[in-house]
Amino acid sequence: MGYLIGVTALWAFSFSLIGVYLAGQVDSYFAVLMRVSLAALVFLPFLRPSLLVGRQRLVLMGLGAVQLGIMYIFFYQSFLLLTVPEVLLFTIFTPLYVTLLDDALFGRFTPFYLLTAALAVLGAAVIRYDGLDSGFWLGFLVVQGANFCFALGQVGYRRLSVALPAELPRHSVFAWFYLGALIVVLPAFGLLGNAASLPSTGVQWGVLAWLGLVASGLGYFLWNLGATRVDAGALAIMNNALIPAGLAVNLVIWNRDADLMRLALGGAIILGSLILNEWWLRRRVAAAA
Repeated sequence: MGYLIGVTALWAFSFSLIGVYLAGQVDSYFAVLMRVSLAALVFLPFLRPSLLVGRQRLVLMGLGAVQLGIMYIFFYQSFLLLTVPEVLLFTIFTPLYVTLLDDALFGRFTPFYLLTAALAVLGAAVIRYDGLDSGFWLGFLVVQGANFCFALGQVGYRRLSVALPAELPRHSVFAWFYLGALIVVLPAFGLLGNAASLPSTGVQWGVLAWLGLVASGLGYFLWNLGATRVDAGALAIMNNALIPAGLAVNLVIWNRDADLMRLALGGAIILGSLILNEWWLRRRVAAAA
């Protein structure tokens, strides 16, 4: 859980940096390409190809292609179809995908996880719901594509981790994850990117370096590692914990408008869902003993 909480705080700052210094100023496909490329460079020096067999490498690359590459393509496309509040609102369904996919890949069904995930969705909705404009259904589906890809990557890594030796140093193989994402984002920039909208200031390059080396490089590694060390319910809930965290950071540092009452109420609901999930998990473990 510590990994997930730490990365949540890290990504909360990252969203504000993107909104202030990159959005509408730097081509989004180039920003994604830079993030993935720099993240790969972080882990390439540690890569030991012999630690994974061919099929495991392909699976890890596939997870990176889905969780980072395809997810980002869906995510950035959604901003052409929806307003920012609508995009943020529609991302709250990720916990439901996490719980359903985790049960599907591990061959079980846990209704209680759906309950706690639904509470996390409710808490995020309290924070982010600002009403909807007409004609938003295509955008809704595009955002759900991004949500599904992010959830599938997390749950898929949990499933892959079960088949890997416990003593395997995860940082020695994680470069495959980013190389898989590169296979997607490199041609995406070539086909859809705008070379005329590259970073033009030192601040923009610095933000991209931070996002690539730290937020994407260190962040996705620790997030996926944390995903293997908690139950599906906690993982699902933490997917929505970023919403109050991101708003709080944005409010404190950049003084953006936010409804403090809704922020507090929604955050309390998400925290309550996490506490409820931990109570149920401990009760289940005690009953099994």
